[in-house]
Amino acid sequence: MSIVVPCFDEMANLQKGVLEKLKNYLDKKKFSYEVIIVDDGSKDGSREFIKDFTKEHQHFVLIENPHFGKAGAVTTGMLKAKGEYILFTDMDQATPIEELDKLLPYIQSEYAIVIGSRNSTRKGAPLTRLLMAKGMMLLRSFIIGLKGIKDTQCGFKLFSREAAQDLFLKVYKLHNGFHAVEGSNVAAGFDVELLYLAKIYGYKIKEVPVNWLYVETRRVNPVIDSIEALRYLYEIKRNALSGKYEKII
Repeated sequence: MSIVVPCFDEMANLQKGVLEKLKNYLDKKKFSYEVIIVDDGSKDGSREFIKDFTKEHQHFVLIENPHFGKAGAVTTGMLKAKGEYILFTDMDQATPIEELDKLLPYIQSEYAIVIGSRNSTRKGAPLTRLLMAKGMMLLRSFIIGLKGIKDTQCGFKLFSREAAQDLFLKVYKLHNGFHAVEGSNVAAGFDVELLYLAKIYGYKIKEVPVNWLYVETRRVNPVIDSIEALRYLYEIKRNALSGKYEKII
């Protein structure tokens, strides 16, 4: 099992013992594991904190990226992962690592991709976040026709090795690698495009309800992020109409 965790200025979560929680859970499992933390150019001491942790814990690995944004960090980690199954999850653990137990039975049977799905109430989330989620669901169905998936944005997704290597390499090629960005750059369109590609290339996807608790963050701006998400959806639609996705080798 490989666990990929993107990191950008996550000192607050690191000091809460997030890495210890991951280790305690994984050490109890019968499978071997690696945790790949991809630092996305942190400036708050996160990178140094993780370096010290990896020196004492052999199953934890740090990859040091320039600031490419979350999409670049996740893609880097997924392509470097060695596991038979590969999960990417957020550092804040809004979806706790224990929820992996709910996904594993499906990935070990007929599904190549199993994604966590938050319930519609999304406990603790402010009204603006709930409205953004509802709007995103309607827009992606209307603009690009991605149906049958209620929650594309939950940062808790499990892939077979074959599916991960294929899809994330396609994402990397599609964007000609990744380039330096400004700010936290958590692009809503990344998950949508990833799952859209999975549908095009025939991967079976299972959506599984998971526990989720809203974690306060300054990285979400309802207005700016909604506009950016809409722009990304139209870009996906344009790529689809031009046949760009089917041409990725």
